[in-house]
Amino acid sequence: MTRTKATATGFTAILMWSLLALFTIGSAPVPPLQLNAICFAIGGLIGLIWTLRGAGPGTLRRVPWKVYAFGTLGLFGYHFLYFTAFRLAPTAETGLIAYLWPLLIVLISGLLPGEKLGPLHILGALTAFAGAALIVLGSGAETTGFTVNTGILLAFLCAITWAAYSVISRTLGAIPTESVTVFCLAASLLSLIAHLALETTAWPGTATGWAAIAALGLGPVGLAFFTWDIGMKQGDIQLLGVASYAAPLLSTLALVAAGVTQPSMILAVAAVLIVAGAALAAKASAKRPVTPGSGG
Repeated sequence: MTRTKATATGFTAILMWSLLALFTIGSAPVPPLQLNAICFAIGGLIGLIWTLRGAGPGTLRRVPWKVYAFGTLGLFGYHFLYFTAFRLAPTAETGLIAYLWPLLIVLISGLLPGEKLGPLHILGALTAFAGAALIVLGSGAETTGFTVNTGILLAFLCAITWAAYSVISRTLGAIPTESVTVFCLAASLLSLIAHLALETTAWPGTATGWAAIAALGLGPVGLAFFTWDIGMKQGDIQLLGVASYAAPLLSTLALVAAGVTQPSMILAVAAVLIVAGAALAAKASAKRPVTPGSGG
């Protein structure tokens, strides 16, 4: 697969994550860890079908256990920290800090072999981050009396976790994407154990709720991990990092289309900033010479 195709494949994960908020709202009243367990199980099933129809189960047996441990902790750890942070801290501030991960991906990726972080990458990341910040801080959440607390710390750890997972995945280029199947199944098991220990089981009361859960498992908390893995390992990691800021924008647009959120001038300005940031990163990537073996 060429670098360009891998980057496009990775971007589909961002598109799927833009529906995470909408589907999560529709899945109420299922608690977070229970929802994780169900969705990761669906994602793992997708991976099993793909693996059996393609490379075969032998591919999974050849993956080192340390890689499985890394991937499982990455998926489970990120979502556990994410949902816990949102329980403990105000939504606006928590969302802003949690969405530091695209910026961290862009900055940390410059340390990888064969990668070079240029001024336009940094400018693009900061410009797009400003757009994402406008969306989060313009959400209207109550911030009076807000202090730095455990929830904010967990949100920062959440951002670090996903950035580290994404960037380290780049160094595991020899590991087949089919390995994400085991990541999902193991994360589902850990989520189930945590759910039974920490939460009260609840099920959706409508067909819409069940459909939302199925959609989550098929897309944002399922297939997206596989396409993101391809993008991180074979695509333009810095461009994908900046493009990730499109997720809060597209998520807001999806909520507007569904009638959950009202359109505003803040949304329009944020859109301009995010698109401008992605364009700057794309320009920087286009100027960069392709190193031998990069695939595109």
